[in-house]
Amino acid sequence: MACFALYVSLPVSLLDNGMMDKSPEPVSYEYDFRPDIGEAIDILPGLKWLRLPLPFLLGHINVWLLEDGDGWAIVDTGIFSSASREAWNSIFSASLGGAPVTRVLVTHLHPDHVGCAGWLCEQFDVELFMTRDEYLLCRILVADTGLPAPHEGRRFYRAAGFSADQMFRYIEMFGAFGKVVAPLPQAYRRLHEDRNVTIGAHEWQVITGHGHSPEHACLYNAGQNVLISGDQVLPTISPNVSVYPTEPAADPLAGWFDSLHRMKALLPDDVLVLPAHGKPFRGIKGRLDALIDEHETGLQKLRQYCREPQRAVDVFPALFKGRITDDNLMMATGEAIAHLNYLLYEGEVGINTDENGARWYQTRS
Repeated sequence: MACFALYVSLPVSLLDNGMMDKSPEPVSYEYDFRPDIGEAIDILPGLKWLRLPLPFLLGHINVWLLEDGDGWAIVDTGIFSSASREAWNSIFSASLGGAPVTRVLVTHLHPDHVGCAGWLCEQFDVELFMTRDEYLLCRILVADTGLPAPHEGRRFYRAAGFSADQMFRYIEMFGAFGKVVAPLPQAYRRLHEDRNVTIGAHEWQVITGHGHSPEHACLYNAGQNVLISGDQVLPTISPNVSVYPTEPAADPLAGWFDSLHRMKALLPDDVLVLPAHGKPFRGIKGRLDALIDEHETGLQKLRQYCREPQRAVDVFPALFKGRITDDNLMMATGEAIAHLNYLLYEGEVGINTDENGARWYQTRS
């Protein structure tokens, strides 16, 4: 079973304090309006923008409806909650006029994106489209629901420097993923890197990203010059890039950098970006540069901070502006380890493990 701490809070990095009201990077917003929660509005021919409620600080997730023959394809779904289901039922009757859902596409496995997918597929007897890594890991995490925290997970957070109280919090939270994710269909249609998906009259190229999740799918429509970016590119906040107990030696930050550089080379700067949080915008190249620079700055601070031995929980001041609380501790720990692992693989830090199993990182001289 997966050794995975519950991740149903914020899909954003703590590097920028995870706040939506910070000064935006050099992007230009396409619209001076946004739909009300549970309202779907037309923004392009055959494309509707819908917002669903989230019980987190962000408050909403954007989902997209794509005209698909006589019906509509759904991209991302909201968490599996009564509020989300009520919003969907209102949309089906008010905005879609009884037109059927033809398929469900999910950018990645986080609950605010995949939560209602299984329920929607069952309601309309349609297929689920996801990348392989996202689908399989999501199935595992849902299966972990209600199970006790495994030994590997305890070892991971002990190595990070968790106190007894913090470890209890992890144990208490483990296995709750499936409480906000409906069971997935037992079969799915795979989204492939660089392969097109035909939806209605349009071709959508699948562009996968790594770091925020294992195989995040963005959808690019060159004809309309539109990118559905999920969490891979957001206008004012940085997606969380973390290491989890499932793969403690992972290097997601390297995959994150590679993905952003590839997107910068592939996409035109004037592409209309439809993000999962925030408003649609243009100016993706500058935004990608800002995301890269943000993490590079964090790494530089970390190099200096680790001139003296530090555990993962000790380096938070080098990386995060905001206060670390019980609510964001595991996310902060995962992101700190992602940055430390990156420096470890670059040969810039070394590790010593003490008698309690805690790992101490120090910059190599």
